[in-house]
Amino acid sequence: VQLVESGGGLVQPGGSLTLSCAASDSSFSVREMGWYRQAPGKQRQFVARITTGGNTYYVDSVKGRFTISRDNAKNTVTLRMNSLKPEDTAVYYCNKISYPMWDWGRGTQVAVSS
Repeated sequence: VQLVESGGGLVQPGGSLTLSCAASDSSFSVREMGWYRQAPGKQRQFVARITTGGNTYYVDSVKGRFTISRDNAKNTVTLRMNSLKPEDTAVYYCNKISYPMWDWGRGTQVAVSS
C-alpha cells in the first residue's frame, strides 16, 4: 500500500493548512484512518482518527483546531488545521489505525514560525 501525504508548508502562528493523504489500497473505505506527527527529536504520536462511519477523535492538544475528514470515493483522508501553534511543527503522516499498519509514507512537513 502506498500512502502519499501532501499540503504541508511554512505558516505563521495562527495560520491554517490543509493536509491530504492518498492511499492506494482498495480496502481504504473499510479502514479506520488516522493522522500522526513526529516532531524533531520526538517519537511519532497520534493526532486524529476517523472511523468508517465518520466519527472523529482527537488528541487533546488539537481539539477544536484540527478537523479530520475522509472521501472514500477518492481514497483520501484530510486534516484541516486552524490556529496553528509553533508546537504543531512536525512531519505529518497518515496511516490506518489497526495493526499491522501499512508502510509509512514520506510524510509532509509542517513548520509554524513567525
